[in-house]
Amino acid sequence: MTDATLSYQVFRWVKYATYALLSLNIWFFLAEEIASARFAIETGEDVAMGIQLFSATLDTLAWVILLLLFELETAVIPDDRLRGGLRYGIHGVRMLCTLAIVMAFLGYFGEWQTLLPSEPLIGEACSRVSEGWSVMLKLDDFVPLTAENCVQFGGDTRLVSGLEQVLASPAGLLEGQRLALVDVINSAAWILVVILLEIEVRVLTRWGGASRQMARIANSFKVVLYATLVVAAIYWGFKGDFLDFWDAALWLFAFVFIELNVFEWQQEIRDQTADSSEVS
Repeated sequence: MTDATLSYQVFRWVKYATYALLSLNIWFFLAEEIASARFAIETGEDVAMGIQLFSATLDTLAWVILLLLFELETAVIPDDRLRGGLRYGIHGVRMLCTLAIVMAFLGYFGEWQTLLPSEPLIGEACSRVSEGWSVMLKLDDFVPLTAENCVQFGGDTRLVSGLEQVLASPAGLLEGQRLALVDVINSAAWILVVILLEIEVRVLTRWGGASRQMARIANSFKVVLYATLVVAAIYWGFKGDFLDFWDAALWLFAFVFIELNVFEWQQEIRDQTADSSEVS
């Protein structure tokens, strides 16, 4: 086996191992959101509430499927086979995933809005211990209100209006609001990254030399978006939200492979176009 072949095999296995770890994160987010779902207020809007409660699971599932579709199109399936029913099938699944990602974004936005309204606690927190109240430490992190921890809550304690029987310290509520806002920003940034990738793959690649200026502009926007995603991952890392940090780091690593796939795919199309021009 040559060094080039060995390097390619290592590259491929690292790539697929990353994809497998991202798939595993679906179950981690599902477990986390099931644990926190019981603190939400029951409403008649079952579908909207379900999306809001399980937005991270829905988001990760849709992104993993979309990632695998990008991999199939740019690195696995030859261009001459991406036709007819296969092509329309892939595009149909992609549209469904895109819809799910937008719905997840709205879920993140709704969760952030849920944490914004609050009111001061009237009376002693310890008087609510027997009523089944809970304490929000940060986003998706709750503990029962007990006789041991209720004494730490004074007159500045907040009742989280959007959640069922949940109180929080001002610092804990602010932390939850900030983490929820980072979720919104992170989700929006990823959506914009994929829009730019779609433009790059579907449009600019076919334009030839005329697309270079537009490609540079698109790449500049992507640099800003990737920088935003890195900042979000670092924020999660410092705030101790390991699952979000781990997931964000994996996704950034995975999109290195996607960008490389797109680059190689673009080069193949340019070579094919050049060969066709020479023949004609």
